[in-house]
Amino acid sequence: QVQLVESGGGLVQAGGSLKLSCAASGRTFSSYSMGWFRQAPGKEREFVVAIDLSNLRTNYADPVKGRFTISRDNAKKTVYLQMNSLKPEDTAIYYCALDIGGYIGGYSGHYDYWGQGTQVTVSS
Repeated sequence: QVQLVESGGGLVQAGGSLKLSCAASGRTFSSYSMGWFRQAPGKEREFVVAIDLSNLRTNYADPVKGRFTISRDNAKKTVYLQMNSLKPEDTAIYYCALDIGGYIGGYSGHYDYWGQGTQVTVSS
């Protein structure tokens, strides 16, 4: 089993920044990916970004390109999401996810493990 714990959410004004963290614990895999999804009230969960931890390939959703950056610390089994130039439409619960096969696409059903989520609220 794998446990994912997100942290770093909060309230920020538009134009500000936040950095989310997702720490993985438990079973390890030879190659896997981790990603971030978000879900705003009344909306479907949407893909934000993912990273293949074995070769560092990344995949960003268009709405966050140029503003969000994913990074990792393999030793700590932690990924980070640096979010800059935040907009009110970025307000959502942000979920961390892990795929044991290295998938970095946007289909949420492909991911094997999920965190509980962390709230990000951007005020205008």
